[in-house]
Amino acid sequence: MMTIAFRVDASLQIGTGHVMRCLVLADILHENKTRCIFICRPLVGHLIELINQRGYQVLILPALQNDSNLMDSGTDWLKDARETQEVLSSIDCALLDRLFVDHYALDYRWEQLLRANAHRIMVIDDLADRTHDCDLLIDQNLGRSEQDYCGLLKSKTIRLIGPHYALLRPEFSELRTQSLFRRAQNPQLNHLLISMGGVDLDNVTGQVLDAIKSCPLSQDLRITVVMGAKAPWLGKVQQQAKQMFRLTNVKTNVNNMAQIMADTDLAIGGAGGTAWERCSLGVPSLVIVLSENQRAGALALQKKNAVIIFDRVEDIGNWLMSLADLEDSQTVLKQLSCAASQITDGHGARRVAQEMRALNV
Repeated sequence: MMTIAFRVDASLQIGTGHVMRCLVLADILHENKTRCIFICRPLVGHLIELINQRGYQVLILPALQNDSNLMDSGTDWLKDARETQEVLSSIDCALLDRLFVDHYALDYRWEQLLRANAHRIMVIDDLADRTHDCDLLIDQNLGRSEQDYCGLLKSKTIRLIGPHYALLRPEFSELRTQSLFRRAQNPQLNHLLISMGGVDLDNVTGQVLDAIKSCPLSQDLRITVVMGAKAPWLGKVQQQAKQMFRLTNVKTNVNNMAQIMADTDLAIGGAGGTAWERCSLGVPSLVIVLSENQRAGALALQKKNAVIIFDRVEDIGNWLMSLADLEDSQTVLKQLSCAASQITDGHGARRVAQEMRALNV
């Protein structure tokens, strides 16, 4: 049996996206009788319990006194590498078959040291801003090219670039045909989804609800808000939802996100991993850039007419009102849906797993 480890973290500062996409890949690999192990720090807002609930062993690194240290450029990568090697010594595997690294604070130095513990090193990156010593690299961003990693990777490193390799759960590809067919008919704005990620540290969700509260939209409009159970503003948003003029449901830790997206007519969200989920289902989307490292990807999506970007949350209300006034609002929704659906088909995780297994030990 092949043994694979993922070095990845989640926290209020880092967010949940890195862990969630590694879980997607782990699930695909587990189907093929692969043993998957996670290596994580217990940062504030970690997802260690969730990883355990999904059936995976977690090797826990020592806690840090200050979570922010892990993301600073002055991170003690050597300490992290040594601690990773120490916890790996506790498992009954002399040498990992594959070690995946999904962490902005780690680079080639960490990877070189961990080569003593794994046959192959794999990296999941989004930034193309640092050197890696790996055998395979995944960057699922639209607009990224292999040339962006020139000088950052060895020439023999396999590069899986673009949303063709977006790490999405199988249910997104399974619901794709149904979702696209529904949107090709006569789309109406009857169901609005708001999903700003698992943490939403700045309470953008609450700002969006404020911006649309008084919009003269259909009284039959339903609003679904999806948040993480550990989101710091969850309680406030739940109270806010009760004061909305239209039915607003707040859901946490949902396990049917693909179905929720397939059933929605318009989504308001960030430009992170959920952007690929929405695209795979052709969901018309309004995007708010939550961090600067998402801006390039958001602009690339907008250039393809797959989303509309808003730098000011309050402008979303005006856009929704203008959509309601349009005689041909269906055309706007159809155009956004069609462009989004061409970005990715939802099969990226299986493509990555296939490439990973094809590598010689």
